[in-house]
Amino acid sequence: MAINQMISQIKEAIDDAPRNAYVAELHLQVIKHSDSLQSVTGKEFCEALGIGPSFGTEFAKMKKIVPRLKAAGLDVTKI
Repeated sequence: MAINQMISQIKEAIDDAPRNAYVAELHLQVIKHSDSLQSVTGKEFCEALGIGPSFGTEFAKMKKIVPRLKAAGLDVTKI
């Protein structure tokens, strides 16, 4: 999947999330697309989505936790 298409899908999922689930959806989307986002920085991610730069920290946290989740059996294709 092209990076632009993936960013569009992530943005749509986040925009469609209930207001009180926005950050949770952001986390899930980063986990789901973690393999494709390995070379993307938090700053680039936030700019592409048009969200505040403070979410770059959340982005980085989710990228770091993915290997442990996968080692525990998470199948990201089911997210």
